[in-house]
Amino acid sequence: MVIHTVRAGETLTEIAGAYGVAPGLVARVNGLRQPYPLAVGQSLLILTPAQLHTVQPGETLWTIAGRCGISPLALLRNNPNLEGRASLYPGQILVVAWTDVPTRDADVNGYAYPYVDEAVLRGILPYTTFLTPFTYGISAAGGLVQLEDRRLVALAGQYGAAAWMHLSTLTESGVFSNDRAAQVLRDPAAQEALAQLAVERAALLGYRGIDVDFEFIDPEQAELYAEFVGRLRRLANAQGMEVVTALAPKVSAAQAGVLYEGHNYRLLGENSDAVLLMTYEWGYTYGPAMAVAPVLAVRRVLDYAVTEIPPEKIFMGFPNYAYDFAHPYVAGISRARSLSNPGAVELAIAVGAEIHYDETAQTPYFYYTDDGGVVHEVWFEDARSSLAKFRLVEEYGFRGLGYWNFMRPFPVNFSLLNVCFRVRYGAGR
Repeated sequence: MVIHTVRAGETLTEIAGAYGVAPGLVARVNGLRQPYPLAVGQSLLILTPAQLHTVQPGETLWTIAGRCGISPLALLRNNPNLEGRASLYPGQILVVAWTDVPTRDADVNGYAYPYVDEAVLRGILPYTTFLTPFTYGISAAGGLVQLEDRRLVALAGQYGAAAWMHLSTLTESGVFSNDRAAQVLRDPAAQEALAQLAVERAALLGYRGIDVDFEFIDPEQAELYAEFVGRLRRLANAQGMEVVTALAPKVSAAQAGVLYEGHNYRLLGENSDAVLLMTYEWGYTYGPAMAVAPVLAVRRVLDYAVTEIPPEKIFMGFPNYAYDFAHPYVAGISRARSLSNPGAVELAIAVGAEIHYDETAQTPYFYYTDDGGVVHEVWFEDARSSLAKFRLVEEYGFRGLGYWNFMRPFPVNFSLLNVCFRVRYGAGR
């Protein structure tokens, strides 16, 4: 495995030739589109095939996988150009195996709204252990705000992935309210009723777990929140389901702030089967330009988390999105535009920008000036930043990765994931 940084004047054909790899294979691993324009400073993941297969008339994904001694899902993962679909044609060249072989198991979870583009989701699901449809909320009566999630649960099952139910403080009007959380947390009977409803709904739809995400919890409710998670876990575990809790990215137990004080890492870690560290949003929609998940900031969260929670319980968050910030930043007025990580590279190509790499944040970025003369700064993720974050999972011994979210494609990231980790199938857990 090599990560190549594009220099001025280089073409895909020249780069691929320098590594002895077919240009088409480099294109499919990186999700490049014809005629394959490149940006100066763009990173390209170079993988070398160990075994190729040319599709013969009458062959299917399943017959080829059986003949080659691998699973159909492995074929899909090794060939991201298939986009999670089994349709093949004679003469098509498939990668059966890469020379890079993963040595570590990992679980991978990701979130998706019910309106997700099915084609995008199908392209991601082969790399997935769990899919979490977003989100069930809390009604005014303390019950569940329902979600149209059956399609996503069924899609996950088609790829051997399990589904987790997501429970948050969303209201009927589509906004998040800590008042709803407080209403439930203050009353043990209300806690029990909501937990029962969640477990019953999860069991009905075939969910394998429940992901709890109560944010902006008041400090005085921190222990009550942990109590609710423990209550939910006991009921869920009795039905063969696990409970996962999403945690704000804290760096100490005493960290002040509305995001942090209601999340007691030790208690929530004890009362959950697993936790997701939301290690992203340093650079955010209403903030100044900066990396979404700078590695040093992420590492500070991880260093604290492992003092309170066993690392094998931890999913590290990964941001599958980028931000385009306009200058100058004006607090309370500026609003960054969100785009996909591949979309950020396409933008750099379109405006002729050179991509730079911040070695401290271990994140790529670039500048451009729009037609109105406004200067923009774009921060995104690429193969280099993905590898830096994947190495943290291995270094700390975490259970795996949690993506926010699976709404956008990111072929190079999942191609890299495929050679870094053996992704476990959720349905078999």
